[in-house]
Amino acid sequence: MNNTNAFTLIEMILAIGIASLVLIAVNAVLFTALHLRDATADVVDAATPLDQTTTYLRRDLECLVTTTNGTSKILSGGFRAGAISSAGISDPVAVEMFTATGALEANAPWGDIQRVTYELKRSAGGTSATGEDLVRSVTRNLLSSSGTPTVTDQLMMSGVASVKFSGYDGAQWQDAWDTTSATSVNTNLPLAVRVQIQMAGNNNLNADPIQIVVPIDAVARTNAVLTTTGG
Repeated sequence: MNNTNAFTLIEMILAIGIASLVLIAVNAVLFTALHLRDATADVVDAATPLDQTTTYLRRDLECLVTTTNGTSKILSGGFRAGAISSAGISDPVAVEMFTATGALEANAPWGDIQRVTYELKRSAGGTSATGEDLVRSVTRNLLSSSGTPTVTDQLMMSGVASVKFSGYDGAQWQDAWDTTSATSVNTNLPLAVRVQIQMAGNNNLNADPIQIVVPIDAVARTNAVLTTTGG
């Protein structure tokens, strides 16, 4: 008689059962990793617009141009915060500043000083529950002879309920600041600027606003014109 080696039925069942357990464990690990990847991607995608917004805000505020005397403030401009109107922008803006953050290019006639505003605009198809878009508007052609300047809008982030800029005068925070007004007591740049961004949504409205504070170094000692007497 010839002796042949073969697996028995019990051995086959045990092998199939062990392979099934291994496949189930691998499948669970795979789906857990995919879920973790999707959750991490959602967190990163949500944080990217906020990081970009705070980066632009800090850079614009840190490069503020010191205001000058006189009524002609073309390049030096002024600093205004609050619900104000700005030339070339239909919506009320939260802040208007002149900052040296413009990129110099060999084929562009613009300098590094530009006028920057931040305002909220209703997004297309959006509702009050979903919030508005925080837009950064830039004007580069400050010496343009035309009455309406060319304004370039840049979307910072969506889903914003409110944004507020406050200036620190050395004693307290002022929600309104205007260096261009003859009746304003704040004729110079603030010592620091506080930005508060409140996100939309039921959960976000009850939470504390996103807040950043930027100290301002470009502060003139005085806005008074220096006069001398002949001797």
